[in-house]
Amino acid sequence: MAVGAAIFVDMANRLGGADGAVRVVAYVVSGIGFLGAGVIMREEGNVRGLNTAATLWTSAAVGACAGADLLAEAVLGTLFILAANTLLRPIVNNINRQPLDVVSAEVTNIVYVIARRSQQKAVFALLEAELERSNYPASDVDVHAFGADEIEIEATLATTSVDGDELDALVARISTSALVVQAFWSPSTTE
Repeated sequence: MAVGAAIFVDMANRLGGADGAVRVVAYVVSGIGFLGAGVIMREEGNVRGLNTAATLWTSAAVGACAGADLLAEAVLGTLFILAANTLLRPIVNNINRQPLDVVSAEVTNIVYVIARRSQQKAVFALLEAELERSNYPASDVDVHAFGADEIEIEATLATTSVDGDELDALVARISTSALVVQAFWSPSTTE
């Protein structure tokens, strides 16, 4: 992206002067904006691809700076992009795990565990420990009768942004217990 933008801006600068380069920079900005919009997706209530789109856009800006012989600005822009993509990632992950202070979120994620009624206390402790181990606090836990001698524990996660692979691993760990009949998780758009 950056190399392409640099080539186009440099070529326009050499062929059409500063006016040509400015026009090409405007085209790069709008063209990369359209590409970035194509990268952004909405999936199960979560918006994905914003970081990728922003990185594409800023990489094109670095290339445009390099093509316009603004090398100091290109280097500075590169450093900012690298810092934002590497140093801020752990902070973003931590923020995404914090519960929202709203009554209802767009998507809630619920972990379900089915066990024998006689094992309710032990399974509840197991579920609580696994949720804590995975840093997914529960905002609500309900227990329902499930058939004649089983119960279903339903733990609604307080965290609105979850990693599906992490929840799959959490459910797999819970399922290995002999106390558990079945465990699974599900996103829900209704409260």
